[in-house]
Amino acid sequence: MKIRYDRNEDILTIDQGAAGDTIDHAEEAGSVIAHFTAAGRPILLEILDASEFLSASIRAITSRDDSREIEGN
Repeated sequence: MKIRYDRNEDILTIDQGAAGDTIDHAEEAGSVIAHFTAAGRPILLEILDASEFLSASIRAITSRDDSREIEGN
């Protein structure tokens, strides 16, 4: 897996493709673009406006009510 961040374009790229994988198609949902092989396996993920996306994700995670106890065995 390769993770790259382009500061100038504010794009986070997560590449989990193997050698020889080729992109067949892509689907966009908001600021996320997922690239897939012909078999439908995701191999590349682009997060546009990454700094805002990650900031919002961190805020959402940290604002959860973490006071719940988790019972272990």
